[in-house]
Amino acid sequence: MIAIELMETASTSAAHLLSTLASSIPFAAEEPKGIDTEGVVTFFASKIAPILLAVLGVIFIGRASRGEISKVLTSSAIAIVGLAFIAGAATLFFIGDFLINLIFE
Repeated sequence: MIAIELMETASTSAAHLLSTLASSIPFAAEEPKGIDTEGVVTFFASKIAPILLAVLGVIFIGRASRGEISKVLTSSAIAIVGLAFIAGAATLFFIGDFLINLIFE
């Protein structure tokens, strides 16, 4: 008899504890909103791009120290043209956004 009452009390206490714990755990009830592309671009521009440019600089300095000046100049020119294309693409993106807002407003 005492064992049965002890088991009932323990199970009631355990159930109360579990319900309290379950109510304190936040559940992901919200719909996923997608990927934060602006955050990804900001992270890439602030963290990854400087590292890649530093690696290119080390490679260029290493080639220049071995006397491969023509290869360094060619690679530097290609890198500058690539950066110009990237800047042009970003500019066209903003111009296109401006034109779309202008047309559909």
